[in-house]
Amino acid sequence: MKKIAITLLVSLSLAVATPLSSRAQSVADVIQQLVLDYRKLASLKNILGQMYTGYTVLSKGYGAVKAVAQGNFSLHEAFLDGLYLVSPAVRKYPRLTDIINDQAQLVWEYKSASGNFNRSGKFDPDELAYMMTVYNNLVSQSLKNLDALSLIVTDSQLRMSDAERLTAIDGIYLESHNQLVYLRKFNDQAARISWQRSQGAADKQSVRDVYGITQ
Repeated sequence: MKKIAITLLVSLSLAVATPLSSRAQSVADVIQQLVLDYRKLASLKNILGQMYTGYTVLSKGYGAVKAVAQGNFSLHEAFLDGLYLVSPAVRKYPRLTDIINDQAQLVWEYKSASGNFNRSGKFDPDELAYMMTVYNNLVSQSLKNLDALSLIVTDSQLRMSDAERLTAIDGIYLESHNQLVYLRKFNDQAARISWQRSQGAADKQSVRDVYGITQ
């Protein structure tokens, strides 16, 4: 009986011990899994934090670049718009007066010479027509110079710096002055021809008078 009792106790203790051991093992596995899950979560949280930080930096960087770009564009636009405005220094440039005076003198001298040559009777119709062609070309070029000058000294017409406007005005002055010089040379040559023809006619008349030629 004693042996039977001992055997029963051993068997019972083994039967009870087996489920407890398995149960303890299951709890340990769960705990270990939770630890692993927590570590994964922490790692994921860290990764997300780094991603957010990187996005913030990029976003701020893009915003800064955009702001700088917009600022530069605004400055550039303001600078270009400023080139539309004619400064007082340009408007008071002495060459402007010189150009206008030369153009006015050109028109006055051509009209005066043209009238004299027509009344002189020393030029035939073809010669007078050629003279008018020269005069008309000079006047046409003169008007183009004044149109170009008007664009340069008028606001909101051309985008040019002061230096560029002054250089352009100098170019117009040189061209207009050369036109006036050419007109004067042309008129001098025509006047010389008229004088020579007058002298020739006078000489012929003198010869007629000497010899009593009436025709």
